[in-house]
Amino acid sequence: MSDVRAAVIGACGRMGTLIIQRILATEGITLSAAFDVAFVGEDIGEVIRVGKLGIPVSDAKDLTAVLKETKTDVVIDFTIAAATAVNAPAAAAAGANLIIGTTGINEAQRAKIDEAIIQNNVAAVISTNYSIGVNVFFKLLKEAAKYLADYDIEIIEAHHNQKKDAPSGTAMTAAEIISKSLGGKELVFGREGICPRGKEIGIHAVRGGDIIGDHNVMFIGNSERIEFRHQAHTREIFVGGVVLAAKWIPSQEKGKVYSVADVLNL
Repeated sequence: MSDVRAAVIGACGRMGTLIIQRILATEGITLSAAFDVAFVGEDIGEVIRVGKLGIPVSDAKDLTAVLKETKTDVVIDFTIAAATAVNAPAAAAAGANLIIGTTGINEAQRAKIDEAIIQNNVAAVISTNYSIGVNVFFKLLKEAAKYLADYDIEIIEAHHNQKKDAPSGTAMTAAEIISKSLGGKELVFGREGICPRGKEIGIHAVRGGDIIGDHNVMFIGNSERIEFRHQAHTREIFVGGVVLAAKWIPSQEKGKVYSVADVLNL
């Protein structure tokens, strides 16, 4: 079986660099193209300091043409919501499957991406977090919520001071999983002034320094507290799940969106 041919959007950024390095070190997958707003025309290998690869950095405006020319099977996108909303439909139009890890995508942008996936008959994994540990964390939260429905629930997340969106996509996913398990709960973002607690899920965001990503979910009763915590020590934890998903998605049923839990059979 031939290698999966993968392209990376945002190739020169921190996550893009780590993803490409992992692709180069993984059997069964090959880098086919790289896209970024910087270093256009330069060899991506030289840009990220892994040695010349013979793959130039392309401008995203040429996305569809480059993907077709390079016979790309899957596009990996960890950029910003506004860019993903444009690039994902263009990639789908080229017949490429999608791995999307961009956070902060709004409902209208997501609807546009989903429509492109269906219309172009490609498959996608869309997730706020590709860490294997975080996805086990999500599964544990779903199970815990079944037994702790009467407890107060608070979510605290912390990230570095350059993160643009808040709360984090991972915190929102955790809240949505718990809320769905409990038949629907109001989400409250921070508190100020007179705000007596009801049955809501409280979500709080901390931004500072170089924190990679911390998530703490508390189920609080009158005489006890149960906490589930995930702490990311390095961005490497996200990369393994991304490449695993990229190798998995080409063989899946088309016109559908999958989660990392599907990839991991959770």
